[in-house]
Amino acid sequence: MLQKFVEAGYEAIDFEEKADIYIINTCTVTNMSDKKSRQMIRRAKHLNNNAIIVAVGCYAQIAKNEIEKDIPEIDLVLGTNEKNNIVKYIEEYINNNKNVENISDVMHQKEFLDFGKVTYTEKTRAVVKVQDGCDRFCSYCIIPYARGRVRSRKIGNIIEEIKSIVEEGIKEVVITGIHVASYGKDFKDGTSLIDLLEEINKIDNLKRIRLSSIEPTIITEEFLARLTKLDKICNHFHLSLQSGCDETLKRMNRRYNTEEFENCIKLLRKAYKDVALTTDIIVGFPGETDEEFNKTYNFLNKIKFYQMHVFKYSPRKGTKAAEMKNQISPELKEERSKALIDLSHKNEKEYKEKFLGRTVQVLFEQKEGEYLIGHTTNYLKVAVDFNKSLENTIQNVEIVNLEKEFLVGKVL
Repeated sequence: MLQKFVEAGYEAIDFEEKADIYIINTCTVTNMSDKKSRQMIRRAKHLNNNAIIVAVGCYAQIAKNEIEKDIPEIDLVLGTNEKNNIVKYIEEYINNNKNVENISDVMHQKEFLDFGKVTYTEKTRAVVKVQDGCDRFCSYCIIPYARGRVRSRKIGNIIEEIKSIVEEGIKEVVITGIHVASYGKDFKDGTSLIDLLEEINKIDNLKRIRLSSIEPTIITEEFLARLTKLDKICNHFHLSLQSGCDETLKRMNRRYNTEEFENCIKLLRKAYKDVALTTDIIVGFPGETDEEFNKTYNFLNKIKFYQMHVFKYSPRKGTKAAEMKNQISPELKEERSKALIDLSHKNEKEYKEKFLGRTVQVLFEQKEGEYLIGHTTNYLKVAVDFNKSLENTIQNVEIVNLEKEFLVGKVL
C-alpha cells in the first residue's frame, strides 16, 4: 500500500508525525489485536483531528459496523481485497467529501490478489507471500472469515519477484501465507508447495529459503524425499501444534492427533541435522481440564521444541469455540501460560548449549549495540564483534559463549 501511495506522488512520513492521511492496517487474530487496532485509529485522530483516517485489513473486514459505532471519526473502512486500490478510494473520498465503505465478500474471492513486486525486504532477508486464505475452519479461528478461501499466487510471478529481490543483494527469502501448506490447492494442474520450492531453489545467487508456519500434516516421507534434495532449504520449521492433548485438538478441529504430530517431528529430525522446531500453543481452550493441560505439558516436555509461542485462548465472536461451555478463567490461563513459557525457556537454553564450541554458518544482518547480529540456517541468533564489512555476508563462526538473547561467537 505504501508503494502505491509513493508511486502516486504522496510522501510517506512516520506515523507519529502530523500527516494528512493515516492508514491503519488492522488485525483480528485475537481480541487484543482488535483492541490495539482501535487504539491506533484513535491515536491517529489525536495526532491530526483534520486528517483522513482509513481502516483496512482483517478487523475492518469482519467488524465494519463495530468500528463505525465505536469510532465515529473514521472516514474510510476498506476490506482485505480493497488494499490494491486504496489510493483510488481515498482520492474518491477527497473529491466527493463523503464517507465511503468498500467491503467485498472475501468468501467469493477466487484468485490471489497479486500486488506485484512489493515484497517487504530487510537488509538480508525478504518475506514473500505466496498464498492467501484458509479452508481449515479451526473452531477458535476467525481468519477464514476475514481472509476467505485458499488462493495461491502463480509460480511465474513468485519466481520473477524473487529473482528481482536477489538482484538487489538479498540472500534469504521467507515463504509465507495464511496457510502455506495449502499452496496450489486451488490450481487445477496439481501444483503444490513442493513444486514451488523446487522452482525457487533453482534461482541463482539465492542462498537460503526459509518456510514460515506450516501444517504438520504436510510433513510426509514423500514430501521430505523431495524437500531434502533442495540445498537452500533452512533446517528450521515452525509447525503449529496448538495443543498436546487429543481431546482438546478434536474440539479445536485441528484434524490430526498427537501421535501423527510426533511422527512428523521424528521424520524432520531424521531428515535434517540440528533441525530447529518451533510451534504455537493455545492454553485455556474451552473445556481444557487440569488433566488435558497436563497431557499437553507432558507431550511438549517430550517433544522439546526449540521455542514455543504460547497464547492464552481469546474468544472470537463468530467462531464455534466462543459459544462452547466451560470457558476457562483468566487466572488459570495465566498460570498455565507461565508453566509453558518456563518450559520453552528451558528447552531453548538446552538447545542452544549444544552449539557451544561448534562452528556454524551465519548470515549477518545488522548492528545491535557493540555487536553484529545474524542468524544460522536453523535460526539461532548469533552475535560477533561489530564489523560493518561483514553485513549481508555468510561467515563461519565459532560459538564461544551463550548470553540470554543470543549465542556469541568469533568469525573464523
